[in-house]
Amino acid sequence: MPGKILEILCNVGDEVELGQTLIVMEAMKMEHRIVAANDGVITAIHFQAGDQVTQGAVLLELDD
Repeated sequence: MPGKILEILCNVGDEVELGQTLIVMEAMKMEHRIVAANDGVITAIHFQAGDQVTQGAVLLELDD
């Protein structure tokens, strides 16, 4: 969904676990937590805090 990135809670190279919160964004006047779909390593982050994102945008990349 379209929204605004409020906070990035990871960095490129971080090892993350299934369910770990990676990004907090605001959409439709609500705060949403974007969590890791699986264990892996963050290989790219495409936005920063304060950026507006469109629906369907790839926020980050996670390698298994």
